Amino acid sequence: MPVEAELTALVRDSDLVRATLGTFAPVERSTYADTYYDHPDRSLDARGYELRVRTVTTADRTRTVLTYKQPPVHDTGSKPEHETVVDDPDVLRETFLGLGLTVLIEFSKHCDNYRFTCGGRDLLATVVEIPELPGQTFLEVETAAEPHDVDAALDVVRSVLVDLGVADADLSTQSYTDRVAAQRAERARSEP
Repeated sequence: MPVEAELTALVRDSDLVRATLGTFAPVERSTYADTYYDHPDRSLDARGYELRVRTVTTADRTRTVLTYKQPPVHDTGSKPEHETVVDDPDVLRETFLGLGLTVLIEFSKHCDNYRFTCGGRDLLATVVEIPELPGQTFLEVETAAEPHDVDAALDVVRSVLVDLGVADADLSTQSYTDRVAAQRAERARSEP
């Protein structure tokens, strides 16, 4: 069962982080359109499960990925993750809705992806900006690990974060879905 050993941080100086990552690998700019599904009572989310359909658009292609994440296996929020490429996100939508699931939340994010190797591991560092969260930039650094190897994988991830000038105080386990939902709720409260 592969685990996505990942840490996410709020970025204080996104230009510096991007410039440093650019010395590690070329950037691939993408837009992610994410749709999360759940039961009407939100029982998947409440138990730490995620069911997501993501359409990734780059300069030269568009692809859709179905992701199923199990509850975290580590206090950092690292989760077992299962992914597969799908041909038609509309078929998944009809299937999930037909089975009684609902759309938990949908949103888009702009991602600068950098793929490189460090400490003998393939890593993905992603600088994330979500239009609904203006003024906030995030950095995700992740690698795949087996359950028994998550701590060692996270040590490599932490070393990359240190190289990028990210402090432990900048780390966050709050999900993007929760952040966007809170922003929408705040906006709804402030509207007449």
